[in-house]
Amino acid sequence: MTHHQVIIVGGGTAGISVAARLIAARPGLDIAIIEPSQTHYYQPLWTLVGGGVFPKEETARPQADVIPNGVKWIRDAVVTFEPDKNAVTTREEQRYTYDFLVVAPGIQLNWSAIKGLEGNVGKNRICSNYSYETVDSTWHALKNFKGGNAVFTFPSTPIKCAGAPQKIMWLAEHYLEKNNLRKSSEVIYASATAGIFGVKRYGDALKKLVDARDVKTHFRRNLVEVRPDRKEAVFEDLDGGDPIVLNYDMLHVVPPQSAPDFVRSSPIANAEGWVDVHKHTTQHNKYPNIFSLGDASSLPTSKTGAAIRKEAPVTAENLLLVMDGKEPTAVYDGYASCPLVTGYGRLILAEFGYDGQIMETFPFDQTKERYSMYALKAYGLPQMYWHGMLQGRV
Repeated sequence: MTHHQVIIVGGGTAGISVAARLIAARPGLDIAIIEPSQTHYYQPLWTLVGGGVFPKEETARPQADVIPNGVKWIRDAVVTFEPDKNAVTTREEQRYTYDFLVVAPGIQLNWSAIKGLEGNVGKNRICSNYSYETVDSTWHALKNFKGGNAVFTFPSTPIKCAGAPQKIMWLAEHYLEKNNLRKSSEVIYASATAGIFGVKRYGDALKKLVDARDVKTHFRRNLVEVRPDRKEAVFEDLDGGDPIVLNYDMLHVVPPQSAPDFVRSSPIANAEGWVDVHKHTTQHNKYPNIFSLGDASSLPTSKTGAAIRKEAPVTAENLLLVMDGKEPTAVYDGYASCPLVTGYGRLILAEFGYDGQIMETFPFDQTKERYSMYALKAYGLPQMYWHGMLQGRV
């Protein structure tokens, strides 16, 4: 078959969650997911993999195991969109047409955007939690760190899980303390952001930890080059000042990120390259039979699985409404969650919506570090993901 009622581009968190909800609400609906990967990853756990808590294999499942029953899996990759013709073409030179399209291909890691980085992650004391292939390098670098400068970066682009760059920093800081290396080490957070966290309530709490744990911060600084032979990291000043060069004995890099190239160059993208959708309905602003959610969408919220958990039911409900000739009425309020790991057994649970509105779940002060919230991230949320979210239940 080359025509389907619904084609979903991407078999990650967003694509699978929407597919599961659509097929549950309307059994027999003709849905196809176009996804090239053979493996599906639970990426939020990579922070703890990098900190040595879990093996990375625990985050992976065969893609075939998460495709919902009744949904066709096309093992291919979309390369172009033809929205005026309700069609997509693939890497295998196949052309598929649709009645409705859901675009959820995730985000693209642009390692080569940093001079000297490509080919050096996992070598020369450079590491990164940001891919399955490199996440082991972080724990290796941390275990072999004997003192000196441990530098953690945050790029100038939107990224998946904006809390992750500092989560691994906090784990590293705690590891050094527990292993009597803290006094001989500098923990440095060099970030393109204006502060430690964008939502004031949680930013204030994290500032106190920065001071209490003597973390050195450089804000509005963007990593542009690494010099592995000299163990130097070069940061531009986003406010126009002179670059700074930091020597490192461990360097955790978060690569610049963007929507995938095939999205950025397509007619469905906005000027910044993201799929151009309404912030509350997830419906495309030009093509009413197209929806998008997750990391590649223009939704002005955090690019996290927690955000997708709230985006997916809205997307599925509105798509079915439009399919029935009605207006989309389900509303996404921008909810996102960031379980901010602040050490082994420590976590601040940030929950917020559009415009920084606080949207907390629990009756206690969520700006305080708690083991219960750490246990939720480490043990509760992965189970909810595999057995609930991907099956359209939560």
